[in-house]
Amino acid sequence: MFAYLELEVDDKVALVKINHPPANTLSQALLQELSDIFDELHQNEEVKVVLLYGEGRYFAAGADIKEFSIINGNASFYDLSRKGQLLFDKIEAFSKPVIAAVHGAALGGGLELAMAAHIRVVATDAKLGLPELQLGLIPGFGGTHRLSSIVGKAKATELILTSKPISGEEAVRLGLANTDYPEETLLEEAKELARLIATKSSLSVKRTLQLLRHEQSREESNKLESTYFHEVMRTQDATEGIQAFIEKRTPIFKDR
Repeated sequence: MFAYLELEVDDKVALVKINHPPANTLSQALLQELSDIFDELHQNEEVKVVLLYGEGRYFAAGADIKEFSIINGNASFYDLSRKGQLLFDKIEAFSKPVIAAVHGAALGGGLELAMAAHIRVVATDAKLGLPELQLGLIPGFGGTHRLSSIVGKAKATELILTSKPISGEEAVRLGLANTDYPEETLLEEAKELARLIATKSSLSVKRTLQLLRHEQSREESNKLESTYFHEVMRTQDATEGIQAFIEKRTPIFKDR
């Protein structure tokens, strides 16, 4: 079905592999496939977590710069930027957790894609950065806002203006990534994390993601949390979880 992506569903985890050699550049066709695959996964009730990773040497080396030379007109560049932004907004707002496992390099659009995921695990020696200014360009897929919101405005300004990549180890220190692992164990560690999250009730996970994304005042956020708390407490999964705790056993959630 897809030319640049491979999809496998294993134990309620969707494994989405970017396979666009040699560097997994984010061409317009690949971006469209990503949009399509997330639409498909949204409808798939068997999928509870999405794990996104790259084939070969890189997670994703960036946007397909060669395509820029064949785009004509200012409106087309605007449309290209908006297409990437809306796709990554879709991933960030996805109702199921999205984990990005980053090895090799996530540069430019590749890092912007990884930042749209809810959780990022990285190879210790991976390279992450937004080097667009080296080409006389700027990030166009939401990178300025996301990087600033994750690592702070001052550090984001330094990283973007210098174009210097950072290691996976430093990305963890800055809060840009959750955990780093040796590259040879990264994917299996990411799968184990995904499997653990997939054991949770899908409704409680969905509401938690919505609350974490909520950006209104503390009072409004607290009210929404109470609303969702009431909703989740009335589910069969909540009853099962409480009973399992009392009985000192592992809960068996039915996502109801």
